[in-house]
Amino acid sequence: MAFHDKELIVPGAIEVAGRHVKRYHIDQPDRRLEPRVVDAAYAYLPKLLPAPDGTPPASWTVLHRGADSGAYLLAYSWFFDNVVECRIAIAGQPALNCPDDDPARFVDLDRPGVGCVWELGVLEHERAAWIRHVLAPDEPDLAGYLADARAEGPVGR
Repeated sequence: MAFHDKELIVPGAIEVAGRHVKRYHIDQPDRRLEPRVVDAAYAYLPKLLPAPDGTPPASWTVLHRGADSGAYLLAYSWFFDNVVECRIAIAGQPALNCPDDDPARFVDLDRPGVGCVWELGVLEHERAAWIRHVLAPDEPDLAGYLADARAEGPVGR
């Protein structure tokens, strides 16, 4: 299998279910995220977000279009001040127990996961941004954290 970079796009933060959510999209060079897949993913997103626990209510998502029929929605949320959890929904990937190959029919992933090599590059950035804006200052700067996104462009290596 030949490894290649994919394209990272940063559509901006939104508010969902009382949480501030930074958004990242990862596209295949020859297969962009279709609007119906994006719409279905964000309609499913509230199911992946935990209730606030006193930590600044911040999350980030990675919506990733696979090389085949799959689409993946990962929701990473901060809790207990400095811990991140990941909940994942998948679509169009029968090998992972999706009902069919429709990339817009999301279901919960039924096994623990953290992310693939392309998605983990975003996690590296978000960890550093959380420290920079929320943990290190005397007062947490949630707005600064939300504005601090990984740069768009190639992701993978």
